[in-house]
Amino acid sequence: MKLLGQQNSINVRKVLWTCAELKLTPELEDWGGLTRETCDRDFLAINPKGLVPVLIDDDLVLTESNTICRYLATRERRTDFLPDAPKQRAIVEAWMDWQATDLNTIWREAFMGKVRQHPEFEDADRQLQSVHGWNAAMSSLNMHLMGSGPYVCGDTFTLADIVLALSTNRWELTPMDRPALPAVASWMNRLASRPGFKEYCQNGIP
Repeated sequence: MKLLGQQNSINVRKVLWTCAELKLTPELEDWGGLTRETCDRDFLAINPKGLVPVLIDDDLVLTESNTICRYLATRERRTDFLPDAPKQRAIVEAWMDWQATDLNTIWREAFMGKVRQHPEFEDADRQLQSVHGWNAAMSSLNMHLMGSGPYVCGDTFTLADIVLALSTNRWELTPMDRPALPAVASWMNRLASRPGFKEYCQNGIP
């Protein structure tokens, strides 16, 4: 098994944390960022989308970080991480989809401007609007966690906790004003003993 990407990518770290939980050790091949560019012909031959991560498992080439995490949990028959029962599985996947779509979209202006300092995201008003939206989304997660139990989907740790904890780590480390969210903070503290948490989530990389 091989994983293409680099550890400063939040989406690669989703997969690495999942692998740590599953006791899988894929070979990590550096692509993206300051390493080999994903617009390289060799990479595009593997993934025409030009994005990381990419998982190669024998003859399977799989993209999209949340899909890779779901595949690995299913491959290892970890129904605690991704339930078989349709209703319970749908709840986990709904939170994973929210992270990948709504939450990722909200933070883009703030994160790219304040952390990556990308010249296309210098507009202060757009950054502020992004911060407000990001804080509102995280406040919604806080409200949910106040009634959900110890984890996002109830009493059991699931893939939803992995992807949302990585998003929370990014929110915590981005230099901006943010509200105190006690339920989020307690949940993150609860995750601190999980395999891979310190290395792939609370590792100082937003």
